[in-house]
Amino acid sequence: MGNIYSAQNVAAFFIYELNERKQFVNADALQYLLAEVESLWNEHYGHSAFSEEKANFIENPYIIKEVYETYKEYGQQHIELPAKEWYLEYGQFQLVYRTIGLPAFTAEEKLLMNIIMNKFPKSILKKVS
Repeated sequence: MGNIYSAQNVAAFFIYELNERKQFVNADALQYLLAEVESLWNEHYGHSAFSEEKANFIENPYIIKEVYETYKEYGQQHIELPAKEWYLEYGQFQLVYRTIGLPAFTAEEKLLMNIIMNKFPKSILKKVS
C-alpha cells in the first residue's frame, strides 16, 4: 500500500539525490522521472503516486503540470536546488521562503525510488545515442 505524495516533493527528492550523485537533472529529466514513479506506483500499488492531476506525455511536454511550470524557467539547464515556496506555520505571523520539502518515503518506497534513480543514467544515455 503505497502512499500518495505531492509531485513537487518527489521532484525535490530527485533534485537533491541526483545532485548528490553528481548527475545532471533538468526540467525534462524531472518529468521523465515523475512518469517513471507514476508507472511503478501503478504497477506495485495499483494507484497513482501523486495527489496532482496527471497528464499524458504524448499530448503534453509534462506529466505533472505544476512541476513543469515550476521548473520550466530552467529549460535545459542543470537544477541545483529545488524551487522555493512560501510557508506559514500555524500560529505564526511571518512567512518563510524555503525550498520545497522532501517526502517521507517508507522503506519499500525508497527501494522503488532507488530502482528509478539507478535506471535513470542508462535511459538518458539511450536517448542521447
